Amino acid sequence: MTSVQPAGKRPRHVTIGRIGVYAFLLSAAAFFLLPLWIMVVTSLKPMTEVWEGNILALPRDPTMQPWLTAWAEACTGLDCNGIKVGFWNSVRILIPSVILSILAGAVNGYALSFWKVKGANVLFGILLAGAFIPYQVFLYPLVRVFSQAGIYNSMLCIVLVHVVFGMPIMTLLFRNYYAGLPVELFNAARIDGGGFWTIFTNVLLPMSTPIIIVAAILQVTGIWNDFIFGLTFAGRENLPMTVQLNNIVNSTQGERAYNVDMAATILTALVPLVVYFVSGRWFVRGIAAGAVKG
Repeated sequence: MTSVQPAGKRPRHVTIGRIGVYAFLLSAAAFFLLPLWIMVVTSLKPMTEVWEGNILALPRDPTMQPWLTAWAEACTGLDCNGIKVGFWNSVRILIPSVILSILAGAVNGYALSFWKVKGANVLFGILLAGAFIPYQVFLYPLVRVFSQAGIYNSMLCIVLVHVVFGMPIMTLLFRNYYAGLPVELFNAARIDGGGFWTIFTNVLLPMSTPIIIVAAILQVTGIWNDFIFGLTFAGRENLPMTVQLNNIVNSTQGERAYNVDMAATILTALVPLVVYFVSGRWFVRGIAAGAVKG
């Protein structure tokens, strides 16, 4: 049997279009990586080299002292305990906020997809509208509400804020994911006598791993990078890492230590970067598994 050969001409190895594509990709990569390169090399230089003004040059005498200072000694206000205090505050805020917001979104998406709640579409539309209203609109009303409740400027307050504002997007993700699952699974569980929580925990939740990963990536990145909510609702004792970074970088007392500023910036961005590099492929898999269905 003879194999069929393609009739068209073989593409040339180098074309103007291919050169243009590579030039664009290299330019885009340089545009986004250049600031990171400047931060890294500056954070490894002593201030004598930083004062020379060559921000792209590699350090001649690299040192980790700016990193140690940023972590444990930099002044973030009245205290000079470094950015490590904000790191652990961010961890304490992050863990319950991510878990509770994903759980609330999963339950809402499950109820709106399989249980014929009266006015479900109207409720979903109202809930989703909250995702498109600027957060600044809600700041003062929430300050008043939490002040009257007696929990303003506390860890509970900032966690509740992240859960409330994460709920619309989480509900949208889980509702669309569950809408793509076979309704026969739900009907069979109902026939077997399963109730609301039994079906959710034993049938749907074990099948939700892809969308849970997507939701976790979105929430970890968004909550860790938050500044305005942490500044407004966390209180002085619970300020997240982003707020303390702002205090370090914008401090005008004494000599400006640019190497310490750059090290503190990288330390603050480290968790989102790790999440991106470790779980990026899982995010794509979760989206492909049905996160945008419906």
